[in-house]
Amino acid sequence: MPEPNGKILWASNEDTDYFRKPEASVSAFGPEEMESARGFHATIPGYEPTPLRRLDELARLLGVKAVYLKDESYRFGLNAFKVLGGSYAIAKYLAARLGMSITELPYDVLTSEETRARLGEVTFATTTDGNHGRGVAWTARVLRQNAVVYMPKGSSKRRFDAIAAEGAKVTIRDCNYDDSVRLTAEEASEKGWVIVQDTAWEGYEDIPLRIMQGYGTMALEALEQLRAAGGSDPTHVFIQAGVGSLAGMVQGFFKAHFPENSPRVVVAEAGKADCFYRSRLAGDGKPRAVTGDLDTLMAGLACGEANTIAFDILRDYASAFVSCPDYVAARGMRVLGNPLKGDPFICSGESGAVTAGLLTFIARDGKLAPLRDALGLGEDSTVMLFSTEGDTDPERYRSVVWDGEFPTAGLMD
Repeated sequence: MPEPNGKILWASNEDTDYFRKPEASVSAFGPEEMESARGFHATIPGYEPTPLRRLDELARLLGVKAVYLKDESYRFGLNAFKVLGGSYAIAKYLAARLGMSITELPYDVLTSEETRARLGEVTFATTTDGNHGRGVAWTARVLRQNAVVYMPKGSSKRRFDAIAAEGAKVTIRDCNYDDSVRLTAEEASEKGWVIVQDTAWEGYEDIPLRIMQGYGTMALEALEQLRAAGGSDPTHVFIQAGVGSLAGMVQGFFKAHFPENSPRVVVAEAGKADCFYRSRLAGDGKPRAVTGDLDTLMAGLACGEANTIAFDILRDYASAFVSCPDYVAARGMRVLGNPLKGDPFICSGESGAVTAGLLTFIARDGKLAPLRDALGLGEDSTVMLFSTEGDTDPERYRSVVWDGEFPTAGLMD
């Protein structure tokens, strides 16, 4: 379990064959499905691929061949990637409700008066730490439908206000994220709402899978941009996990696209919500939950129970699970926000920057040399990161980047 002083803790699948039993299917994240998601997103006004940044000076400092970062702070003007999942899942749900294919429902058809008249009034409900809820609320607004959004205790007022500005009914509950998900599911069942949740459990898997596929637009763009720039295919992918929907998609995407030589995937979690790390330590291949307040800087990762779809994929294919104290995310925010001369500035929020912070520790901290060696991270490595949000909580961003909250000086050898 994480120590009070907050050490970086890790468990690798590279030094054991226990989990190297590739049983989980990744076909849902193959080229055809990813093209379907990207094809729908491309019909939405304002769609553009978000930038893929190359950090040459950082790569040189860390002793790796290349570092690339997908910057999702530009996605549809919403400052985060989450809208990709919610919008695609809702579109797929409405297509099924109409008995149509998603290819018959581009954005302009989906938002037409004729389609709305056929659908009637629909209310979409979700629990969120911020970005996912805003994406659901945004989608409901543009479709002229309704959204009800619940947030766990401790949620940022700025994130609350951003969701409310999209026209959703927003409420902060006096419980943690996972308990709020259960309450939302119960209320949605009673009131006939459609729950759009980015986690899955037994009996609720279709919409979460569509959300994960929607995230695939980001991974598909990144791979195409990398190749267009003449870069080598990634050898390592660092990806953050809350419930694991994003991480499961990223792992599934790269395994489906590189079945024989997929990159090593490193899963980074908040130390106070590290359900994947704890599950790996348990050693029986079954998920473990983290309970309590889950009070972490990484609000978007403050989830203590794994998405069942993602859990199976990550269990079978991921290379390592790392439990990260808050200072790891803070380090990443500062590294990206104060780049080495020649590298681009990247505004990355707490949950978006944890992988950049983790990469710097693994590459440079002597105490993490065993993990670095197990991953084969070195001068021939091409690393891909996904910064999933910008400064979605601007006050907290400034507290970390300007004022030095969660310092890391003296933590490395």
